[in-house]
Order: sequence, then structure tokens, then C-alpha cells
Amino acid sequence: MNTYGIKRGHYANIEGDQLKALMKDIFGNVKKDGDKLVSTYGALDPLVVCLDGKKTITVETTMNPKVDNDVASETIAKYNDFLLRATGFTSKERKKKANKA
Repeated sequence: MNTYGIKRGHYANIEGDQLKALMKDIFGNVKKDGDKLVSTYGALDPLVVCLDGKKTITVETTMNPKVDNDVASETIAKYNDFLLRATGFTSKERKKKANKA
């Protein structure tokens, strides 16, 4: 389980049903399970997302190690795109924040 900060002012882009719509747009499927959103895509089986207020998002993933390299690469690209659009931070910015913590 990973917790990511949300860029200041970016919460307006994912509040309400917008996060669900974002997941459907990127992964093609999403279902609501209580306060969590669940998707599957490529090597992600499942991807569970939960908003923790306006400042953080929690993401839990399980990766299938038996997929081929093409599927794994595409899955990582989609996952990084999702995190960028959900948090407002690039992968470099997320890594820098994680190293500070």
C-alpha cells in the first residue's frame, strides 16, 4: 500500500466522481467497493484506490509477475499516467517526495 500526496489545488480535478471517471478512462473499468475504487488492467490485479481527504491518496496494487514484458511495460506506463493525473505530480516529483519522507 502506497500513500501519495496530492498537489496543492489539484484535488478539484479528482473530487466527487471525477476520480472514478479518471480510472475508467485510463484502465477501462472501475467499480466502487465502499469508499474504495477498484480496477484491473494488464499486470495490475487489482488496483485499489482510496482518497484520504484532500491531501493524500492511497493506492494498493498487486502485480501479476507472470505477464510478458510488453504487458508489464504498458501496465507501468498506464499506472504512472494514472498517478500523474490523480496526484498532479510526475514520477520524478513523487520519488523526490518519497525520498524526503
